[in-house]
Amino acid sequence: MSIPDREEAINAVNVIVRYIEQCGGDLREGLEKTPERVIKSYEEIFSGYSQDASQILDSTFNAEGYDGIVLLRDMEFHSTCEHHLQPFSGRGHIAYIPVERIVGISKLARLLDMHSMRLQNQERITQSVANDIVEHLSPLGCAVILEAQHGCMKCRGVKKQNSVMTTSAMRGVFFDKTEARSEVLQLIRSPSVQG
Repeated sequence: MSIPDREEAINAVNVIVRYIEQCGGDLREGLEKTPERVIKSYEEIFSGYSQDASQILDSTFNAEGYDGIVLLRDMEFHSTCEHHLQPFSGRGHIAYIPVERIVGISKLARLLDMHSMRLQNQERITQSVANDIVEHLSPLGCAVILEAQHGCMKCRGVKKQNSVMTTSAMRGVFFDKTEARSEVLQLIRSPSVQG
């Protein structure tokens, strides 16, 4: 995110002040610095706009003949719903079967974070992560599964506290071959390693 000039910063603060006033608040001591804190937090929460998948997946390694599933699972992620500006968060699982190139596992987590740190919907994050892996790694297959709880479901509207939304994107052999899809789903559900 680019650094705003002074006028943009003042305008942003004024928008937050008006929002607080519309919610019935006044700028008492506890709210005095809230507009600046909100803007600073938004710079971090929405930092995904200043990143690009090609930068994250820029360095790959020779797969050295490895042709099994590479799975990074149970990654926490946090995002903001573009419809209500409510947070949603959960766990992500990313798998691929390399052909020639592999990528460092932290890159998979960074890719999920990049897409999550934008105004989003869960379906778009899921599709975008899968599309980037296919484009940059050209794997035999790619699977992305996200499970999340949404603030817009918990604190407003239907108020369903324990609902979990699951989305998936399957590419290549994970889409075409039932046995490959079953294997990756079984790996995701297997017991976690206790460290």
